[in-house]
Amino acid sequence: MKHRKNIPLIFCLFMSLFAMGQNNNQDHTIQLLTNQTDFEVGSAVALQFSSSQETQSFMYCSNSYGTILISPTIENKILSYTIPDFITNKSGVINWKLVDDSSVSGSLMMYSKKEVTSMETYIGPPTIEAGGTDYTMLVVIPTDSLDNPLPENTIVTSSYQFLATQKEEDIVTNNIIAYQNIYSQKKSGRLFISSECLETHSKEYTIDVLPAIPTNFTISATRSHNYADGNQITSFHTSILKDAHGNTVSDGTFVTFFIRNKKGNILKTSGTTVQGIATSKMIHPDHEDQWSIKAYVQGMAESNTITVAYQQVVKEVETAFAKANREINVGPLQSFMGQMIPDGFQVSLEVYKNERLLTTYTETSKNGHVSFELMSAIFENGIYTLKVKTAGLEKNYPNMKLW
Repeated sequence: MKHRKNIPLIFCLFMSLFAMGQNNNQDHTIQLLTNQTDFEVGSAVALQFSSSQETQSFMYCSNSYGTILISPTIENKILSYTIPDFITNKSGVINWKLVDDSSVSGSLMMYSKKEVTSMETYIGPPTIEAGGTDYTMLVVIPTDSLDNPLPENTIVTSSYQFLATQKEEDIVTNNIIAYQNIYSQKKSGRLFISSECLETHSKEYTIDVLPAIPTNFTISATRSHNYADGNQITSFHTSILKDAHGNTVSDGTFVTFFIRNKKGNILKTSGTTVQGIATSKMIHPDHEDQWSIKAYVQGMAESNTITVAYQQVVKEVETAFAKANREINVGPLQSFMGQMIPDGFQVSLEVYKNERLLTTYTETSKNGHVSFELMSAIFENGIYTLKVKTAGLEKNYPNMKLW
């Protein structure tokens, strides 16, 4: 019962304290005196308030770079809050509020300086394809002396020069940057690009406009003679490789020549373009043959098919035996004018016993002759079959007795 009697007394005390606080708040009024809300970055910014009492009240101040509590200077009941440089040097919105009276709040707008100190420029890719469909992108970020981006819709002039064409075009900043897609033309060459904003110029940038993929082409073959001597070289050449717009393809374009012989086997040789022409070489066969040649730029272009024939030069394989038939001499091997075949001509000897191949020896000619020796430590005395092969010819010697 005693507790219930104290409740009205406590309630009356609380209401009286609340009424005193209301009276104090009503007595203490703060009013903003500074009317300016827009400032240029780098300016001295101070907010002044009139106060009915000479009491300090902290100001809470924030922008996208940080927050701070600012204490005022007081003179004749005028509160002055100076916002520090690290806040005012950055463009954007500054929000402020008095800590002791949250109803007193507002915002300021800091604008970039109307000058350009640096032009942050990006461009790429550095190489594009001729033809008018590929492009490079120019991105420009003009900033003032405090590294603030300029306001929206600031005009940036882009300039470029390509062959006989020179052009300027105005673009505007949007979300800090100004950008432009610069398309290639049908010709290949070097594109020069620069930009300018408020009389501040960027450096020069270059973009290489490369030829597009090659179109189909033709090939040809050159050689000293058409004999299958296994010594001379046949050279294969492409026509000048060009793209669909008449541009000569870039140096180093890889071309592969596929050669199919009479047996259906495929040989391959390759070369890279220099001034649009690719060249490759292949040694002559050592026997009569006919080649069918076709070239490719893989996945892009192909050539016509040409045929090249080679005449047989070695007409007869002369063989002599000595030292109990264990020494076999092949030659002389003569070429198309009766001269000795060039050194390095390949000759092979196959040794059979009871129709089973025992071994194969391969030697190359020197001065038109080749010699083989069948060692007694390897081949016991007995009857063997010997086969000499060279220049696509084969000569069999059955029932040869070794002793």
